[in-house]
Amino acid sequence: MDYSGVKVLVMGLGLHGGGLETARFLLKRGASLTVTDLRDEKTLLPAIEQLDAACAEYGQEKIRYILGRHETEDFRKADIVIKNPAVRPDSPYLQSVKKTETDISLFLSESPAKLFAVTGSKGKSSAASALFRILEKCSSGKTFLGGNITVSPLSFIDDLRNTDNVVLELSSFQLGDLKGRKAQDGNTLLKPFASILTAIMPDHLDRYVSMEEYIDDKRNIYCGQDSNCVTIAGDCSWGKSFLSETKARPLVYSRSPLAKNQSGGWLENEKGYARFLNWECITEETAELVPKKLLVKGSHQKLNLLAAALAAYANGTEAENVRNALADFRGIEHRLELFYEAKGICFYNDSAATIPQAAEACIEALKPDAPLVLVTGGTDKNLDFSTLARAAAGAKAVILLAGTGSEKLIRLFTQAGIKYLGPFDNLDKAVICSIENAENLKNKADGCVNIALSPGCASFGMFLNEFDRGKKWKEAVMRLYRG
Repeated sequence: MDYSGVKVLVMGLGLHGGGLETARFLLKRGASLTVTDLRDEKTLLPAIEQLDAACAEYGQEKIRYILGRHETEDFRKADIVIKNPAVRPDSPYLQSVKKTETDISLFLSESPAKLFAVTGSKGKSSAASALFRILEKCSSGKTFLGGNITVSPLSFIDDLRNTDNVVLELSSFQLGDLKGRKAQDGNTLLKPFASILTAIMPDHLDRYVSMEEYIDDKRNIYCGQDSNCVTIAGDCSWGKSFLSETKARPLVYSRSPLAKNQSGGWLENEKGYARFLNWECITEETAELVPKKLLVKGSHQKLNLLAAALAAYANGTEAENVRNALADFRGIEHRLELFYEAKGICFYNDSAATIPQAAEACIEALKPDAPLVLVTGGTDKNLDFSTLARAAAGAKAVILLAGTGSEKLIRLFTQAGIKYLGPFDNLDKAVICSIENAENLKNKADGCVNIALSPGCASFGMFLNEFDRGKKWKEAVMRLYRG
């Protein structure tokens, strides 16, 4: 689409590249841009420098920046406002705008590629990355990965062909922004061939008034699908509701063997299997999709890989090729990431565990291997921490980062008689404390010890976001541990 002469306001340049790529996309198409962000120029300088270079490259007039504040008049005058997903839809600045878009809606309006979409409370990045790996290795066209995984799909929109595949990880905020949006042909804008819903758990209840409202945004992932598409969800109560509502072919994934009348996948003897009933394109009655031996840890991760495998298998990828692609899948950064090992201590970065159940899964995955030193806590999102408190009893040492979530955990730990250290408002001190405890455990047990950052909380306060938290954790470990 040509945006020549169109006055576009980008609301939120952001730190993950979404605003930057949106602005670059619009500059290339001739838009007259204003960028507004509550952050100051110093914080956003790297992105501003890149946009200034883009203006010169595309021969466009300089962007007008409004930083450290928003001006209502800018929103009123704009032909289009590009909304950052972190901005609440009821923001007063959005109430008088002519038209709103997001980087995802702009992408979907122009993408010619086959779309695979993934959402969920936890596991969506792992499932999306695993699916990307399978399709990248096994498809004839190119495969791209973007969305909430911190890669704006607008960064590769101009490289796409109709023979390519795109895997989009979509948050509830991004899906909520797509609700009711139509393509130029009148069909629903978001229509993936495969939609995957990973584990559903309470999250973002500091923004949503109820779990039902949060889930309602998730449902948008399959609202535009039809019988030529597939919807993949778990066998929990939420998953069952998704599969009963979708107009696509439903595929369930489960920890247990499926009923004889169900199509989908299950785990058995540590492998992942699939059975698709009445599918003309599937020749195997039962296919092994997920091998027993994986490079990623945890049964929860095996379920995420099974969900991804079902999408690829439904797309026509041979079962053997799916297995081979998953066998050497190493997982992704910030998700149970083993990033350093020296002299009997293994360091894990699970910073993306931003809800209690995710930290619980980390503990359960690592606890059987070796004594565990757990670094946890942070900022609360109006969540229940009782599951994390119970799981933390399985760690040999618990170290808390400062934050409102840690205040809740302290009360629960005190009631349960669980000892803890901290809370620390300085990451270096938390790292040193974790190393000291691990060294003591190693000396006593004369064996390997695991140290894991798995906060179960949001990162606000001490860090910009969970990715910043994970990077700084890894940097501090590499700087402070001498092995």
